[in-house]
Formats: sequence, structure tokens, C-alpha cells
Amino acid sequence: MESPFKADVVKGKVALVTGGGSGIGYEISLQLGKHGASVAIMGRRKHVVDSAVAALHSYSIPAIGFDGDVRKEEDAARVVESTFKHFGKLDILVNAAAGNFLVPAEDLSPNGFRTVVDIDTIGTFRMCREALKYLKKGGPGRDPSTGGLIINITALLHYGATWYQIHASAAKAAVDSITRSLALEWGTDHDIRVNGIAPGAIDDTAGVIKLAPEEILSQIKQKPLYKFGEKWDIAMAALYLASDAGKFVNGTIMVVDGGQWLSRPRYVSNDAVKQLSRREEIKSRVKPAGVPKSKL
Repeated sequence: MESPFKADVVKGKVALVTGGGSGIGYEISLQLGKHGASVAIMGRRKHVVDSAVAALHSYSIPAIGFDGDVRKEEDAARVVESTFKHFGKLDILVNAAAGNFLVPAEDLSPNGFRTVVDIDTIGTFRMCREALKYLKKGGPGRDPSTGGLIINITALLHYGATWYQIHASAAKAAVDSITRSLALEWGTDHDIRVNGIAPGAIDDTAGVIKLAPEEILSQIKQKPLYKFGEKWDIAMAALYLASDAGKFVNGTIMVVDGGQWLSRPRYVSNDAVKQLSRREEIKSRVKPAGVPKSKL
């Protein structure tokens, strides 16, 4: 698909994307880079990060990668500082790192709940906090009159309620709250815009592969509202927010789902979820996801 944006719409900007080695995070990195930005990506799996950087380089995109875990304060600080040292500034932070798995609430341990909250919620806040000094107006490498942008990739899980994902639903609800609170505080004090993007079911992503196995995909695809989006759709939303066209958008959660949030029936039973969850977790460990192929 051809981009509706000019090729230089974010020219000269520097973006840091957590979870940028695969899935939605990689597509956002790719599209920001294709439209003129320099890109740093952060991820827990070094081989995935390295492969993603190589792919970005094949498009002549200035890119660098860092292996790191958003749950670790030292990793967050190191990656943000290293991004600044390499590119001389930081304009955009995209928090796309996330964790999730299917599990009935009665079988979810407090540790499992905590792990997802640590990645999604605390990890998002930690990255925002570390990036603040570089994103605020007058910060190192910045124009003294303008601040940067934060985009938090959230979800639709807490729009009503969602089956078998209580941990991720709570974590993403908190991310939305963080987005609005920081938009208020940092928008006023530092001229930093903070927005969220809530994707629906996006084809060829871990969220669909792990959370909607083949047994239920055929049922979903038969429902009029349950069409799959593409990673490109989410990247275009991020590009809009990063461009001058989105300069007056702050504290907003952009829902990009084709209307899926309007209705979310249950497709599988409690017992089926347990079996599917075990199988998909085993598969994900045996065959790690690599860098997705761009559909452009």
C-alpha cells in the first residue's frame, strides 16, 4: 500500500521504539524510517533486534538496536542515553513492548499477573520517565520552544471486559491512564504530547498468533466486524501523530480496530483456553518470531 504521507514528513526526527524488533513495533520503526526519521529499537532478544536493524538498513534507514528489558531500570536508562549519544537528540518515544498470554483468572498466579504489569505498565512509565529530560522543551539537543512526542501502544482489552486476559487488561487500562495523566502534566509543563494507539486484531502479529489460534480464527473471520487489520494501519496512525498533522492531538487514545470493540463474544471454552495456552506457549519458545516481512 502506498503511504498517504509525504516521504519526508518526519525528516530529521529521532525515534526510539521499544519492542521495535518485531510485529507492530517493527512496522512503526520501518514507516517512521521510510518517512525520514532515524530509528533506535529496543528489545529483549538480541538476535531479533539485530535482524530488525539489518532490515531497516536495507531500506537505507539510519537505525541502531539495543538489547534491553523495559522491566530493568538500568536497561531503560542505558538505551535512552545511548540513543541520544548516537543521534544527538530524541524526538519520539514509542512504547510498544508488551507481554500477554491466555489464561483463566482462576489459574493465573500473582507472579504471572505481576510480570505482565511490569512489562506493559511499569515498563511504559519507566521509559517515559527516562526519556523526559530529552523530550522536554529545552532538553539536550532540543529546540527550547518545542517538546517531543510519546506514543503508548495500548489495547482494547479493557473496553468493557475481555475473556482470559485479566492481567493484560488491567495493565493496558493503567497505560491509558498514564497516557492521559502525562499528557496533562507534561503537555503543560514541558510541551510533550502523549497519546496512545489501541490496535484491534492485527494480522501476522504475536497477539493474533498466540491469543487467537487457528481453531478460532475461522470463526472470527466469519463475523462482519471482526476483520483483521494490518501492521501498516497502526504504523500510519503513529506517523500521523508524529507529523505536523497531529500537532494538536494530546491525551488521546486512537482506536484503530475497524469497530471490533463494539462487540466481543466468547469463542472458546475455559478448558479449551487452557489447552491452547499451553500449546502456543510451547510453540513460541521452540520457534521464536523473527522480523516480519513488510507488506509494502
